[in-house]
Amino acid sequence: MNTKAFEYCFPIALHDTDAAGVLFFAHLFRHAHDAYEAWMARLGFPLDVVIRGGDLALPLVHAEADYRRPMRHGDQVGVTIGVAELGEASFSILYRFHVDGDKLAATARTVHVCIQPGEAGRRSLPESLSAALALEHRLDQYSGC
Repeated sequence: MNTKAFEYCFPIALHDTDAAGVLFFAHLFRHAHDAYEAWMARLGFPLDVVIRGGDLALPLVHAEADYRRPMRHGDQVGVTIGVAELGEASFSILYRFHVDGDKLAATARTVHVCIQPGEAGRRSLPESLSAALALEHRLDQYSGC
């Protein structure tokens, strides 16, 4: 198991905010997906390569978020990612968004299912991906960006 959770950092840009000057709620998922792409690349499964390979796809089938404090234009946000659940053909990811160092601003969870493109139904996760996900940190701590 990794001793430190994967961390991804980004600033809140003006185009990310709504009329109240805070992160527009739906943009949280765009940033979660950016963090997911970086995390998958670190695991050895860059999504551009996976998609172009055509052997498997990992579509998102569920997403949810809880917002705890505002994220404002200019805030530096740190995202930690960890595996929440790992099944034979699916996995869920927990995201924790922090501002001002370690203040929890939001959490999100996404569920991904493994499929064979062009075929109906689920398929088992490749052993190498399942093993990589099984070794991932479970977000026990946050050290900040």
